[in-house]
Amino acid sequence: MKDSFSVRDSIEVNGKRHTIASLAKFGDKFDIKRLPYSMKILLENLLRQEDGVNVTSKEIEAVAKWDAKAEPDTEISFMPARVVLQDFTGVPCVVDLAAMRDAVAKLGGDPNRINPLAPAELVIDHSVQVDAFGSESALEKNVEIEFERNQERYSFLRWGQKAFNNFKVVPPRTGIVHQVNLENLARVVFTNEVNGESFAYPDTVFGTDSHTTMINGIGVLGWGVGGIEAEAAMLGQPSSMLIPQVVGFRLTGKLPEGVTATDLVLTVTQMLRKLGVVGKFVEFFGNGLQNLPLADRATIANMAPEYGATCGIFPIDQEALNYMRLSGRDEAQIALVETYAKAQGMWHDANTPEPEFTTVLELDLADVKPSLAGPKRPQDRVLLEGVKQSFLDAVGPLTSNRKPKNGDVARFDGEGGGTAVGNEGNKVGDDGVLVEKDGKSFRINDGSVVIAAITSCTNTSNPAVMIAAGLVAKKAAARGLTSKPWVKPSLGPGSLVVTEYLEKTGLLKELEKVNFYVVGYGCTTCIGNSGPLPVEISKGIAEGDLAVASVLSGNRNFEGRVHPEVKMNYLASPPLVVAYALAGTLNIDLTKDAIATGSDGQPVYLKDIWPTNQEISDLIASSIGPEMFKATYADVFKGDSRWNQIASPDGKTYAWDDSTYIKNPPYFDGMSAEAGTIEDIHGARAMGIFGDSITTDHISPAGSIKKDSPAGRFLISKGVEPKDFNSYGSRRGNDDVMVRGTFANIRIKNLMLDGVEGGYTKYIPTGEQMAIYDAAMKYKADGTPLVVLAGKEYGTGSSRDWAAKGTLLLGVKAVIAESFERIHRSNLVGMGVLPCQFLEGENAQTLGLKGDEVFDITGLEGGEAKRATVKATRPDGSVKEFTVKVLLLTPKEREFFRHGGILQYVLRQLAKAA
Repeated sequence: MKDSFSVRDSIEVNGKRHTIASLAKFGDKFDIKRLPYSMKILLENLLRQEDGVNVTSKEIEAVAKWDAKAEPDTEISFMPARVVLQDFTGVPCVVDLAAMRDAVAKLGGDPNRINPLAPAELVIDHSVQVDAFGSESALEKNVEIEFERNQERYSFLRWGQKAFNNFKVVPPRTGIVHQVNLENLARVVFTNEVNGESFAYPDTVFGTDSHTTMINGIGVLGWGVGGIEAEAAMLGQPSSMLIPQVVGFRLTGKLPEGVTATDLVLTVTQMLRKLGVVGKFVEFFGNGLQNLPLADRATIANMAPEYGATCGIFPIDQEALNYMRLSGRDEAQIALVETYAKAQGMWHDANTPEPEFTTVLELDLADVKPSLAGPKRPQDRVLLEGVKQSFLDAVGPLTSNRKPKNGDVARFDGEGGGTAVGNEGNKVGDDGVLVEKDGKSFRINDGSVVIAAITSCTNTSNPAVMIAAGLVAKKAAARGLTSKPWVKPSLGPGSLVVTEYLEKTGLLKELEKVNFYVVGYGCTTCIGNSGPLPVEISKGIAEGDLAVASVLSGNRNFEGRVHPEVKMNYLASPPLVVAYALAGTLNIDLTKDAIATGSDGQPVYLKDIWPTNQEISDLIASSIGPEMFKATYADVFKGDSRWNQIASPDGKTYAWDDSTYIKNPPYFDGMSAEAGTIEDIHGARAMGIFGDSITTDHISPAGSIKKDSPAGRFLISKGVEPKDFNSYGSRRGNDDVMVRGTFANIRIKNLMLDGVEGGYTKYIPTGEQMAIYDAAMKYKADGTPLVVLAGKEYGTGSSRDWAAKGTLLLGVKAVIAESFERIHRSNLVGMGVLPCQFLEGENAQTLGLKGDEVFDITGLEGGEAKRATVKATRPDGSVKEFTVKVLLLTPKEREFFRHGGILQYVLRQLAKAA
């Protein structure tokens, strides 16, 4: 490394010497004690990566002289130590790498140069679905179905594991990527041998899942990026970013009795969303840290995407070391982490002075109350006592347009039932819809909880809430309670360790008594892999046009995400998930209403079955130890017999075939050796006008594939039967499927159409309503570029690169929104789609845009312009002109855009270097 500031030094740990970029030596020249922990990590990264080209002394000084209050305007480069992938986003990454090997050969380069330079680890955790539930055989059945559905994908990944250097795969049935990352993959302090010299530096990570931030809980700086940015990092390209503002979050006090980490994180999410932290770092500090176990910190860090921050980080302290020891890390590694952190001024204890922050929020942990979030956004926190009213408020609009059944009129009566008016025979009445299932008759209604899922990385990594769920189940079963027959309960542990301690405490059997059986080790219900509802339940929902609910311990509850038939979705702690499964409805106040009647004929209340903090901590202390983690992760990359029996091709380039899962993408078709220019956009049509909070769930194909959708019709044309469609997520390696599902979410509303839900638009030349894909192909056929207009928070949610890839392949050249979520804006740039922002106070509605205009975007000045002019020509010839901000924020982004995207930029660099 270049060493303009003479910071090269070394530390010795257990007799081994490691070279470091010393912040202590740098501190002799600049006052850096005031810098937040996260800024010190950025500073070290620059000092170590200084080369005079990608990283200059000017950038290093800019971080050292960081002004906490200044608006970000200085670009720096950041190079993570490693990349972590999950399979939904990881498969297209490996597909792109395979395609790049083909493309670089065509450009005259060496395909073997396409290899991850930074360690890349992929965890297969997104492919298991909850097809089977409610029995001891559920896990095996779901795993069997998973392998059957995903043979082609898994064969491809096994090829990648052999073909690429520095690339490892954690096979299915191991755990959720973020929990595996926390429990095993994270180094906290990284070491790397270069020419016989050992370098030590902070473990930093990019992940292709937005909840990569969970690793911030143990002091590792990392965040979610799109697959395209992750691929660039794997190939040795630094990421361009602006020096961020850092919001300090001071925690004091201690959580009160009966309050969980889930309640805390929902409170934190609401507070930070209200403040507004998009594009900012959030750093937690204060004496309350000593009362937060590492698992609670990881829970808070996990939901950084939900509060909008780039990261939500905690510093390295004694609790981080305690967790490393608990999770079976090597003592030599633990000693390295402690020595390095203290040498670099990155260690936190009671004597650590408070750093400077852009602004500071404060929360007394004692003020946190039991909460849920819903019915459709994670930041919409509701106190447990207010959930019933929240449901009543939500269900009115949901049922206001209810269609009459059998000639009858059904209306919501305000108390969870429907009042039937008209002909006899309608099953919608005060008591809901009559359902007969497994020899039982019961009624379901608006607010009936039909899915109760203990799932997702946010909570299943946390022993306190998992043990609490088991204790609630135990106490409920002892009173003769079980889940209601219309509820689909599921338990998806984040890792095999969770099952082991639940078994050791006897709580797994107790959870099974109330029908919470293990269904798989992966990200199930939280990403929409909730599987089908029982046929009888689905029929009842349809008959009554019911607004039913899910309660899940996840981090995402956006519209249409959990299940297409479930309109209301609430995030809750695992013990509350169990409680709502026992109650079977949202139309209840669990703080005062009886959950059910016990076997003794007496009412059972939540307080009767809720465990004490002491009960939980005693079980944790007696049941969880390092030996569990060491045994679980001893052969983490090996896999079981199913995995090892999958055949996969050999060779350094992939033998593409006619797979409907894996396909060579078109991004490099016709690519020249030299970059192009950034041209103004002329003659564009609107593909859609959308409102606020359009998420990547709305844009990127997700969930099940309908047989009458463009993607479904394509698969049928390829000989795939509907029962074998699998999910969109599983087919992210095939652009033909994915482009047909882009903007096809059943809940998305295109304001160019009057009240229509689903992925439709108006094809302006004929005035027809049609699927967005079909219209886009018509426009593409005659060379018409497209634009998208949107409101605030466009692209919130998961870091799905297909939200950008699909947008590009539909022919969209620009997206104009009131504001963007960080990752999606970056992904659009990375795919060569221009992100633009309306000026303050303006949007499509205030400007009178209806979507029937012809759009010209001019004044881009080869990408250098900060603002551009949009001219919208109406059908009558009148013109509306307005100004937009051009969100190509850094010189590096403008360079990527000139090349047509990050991948093209990297490919050209590698081809030239060959």
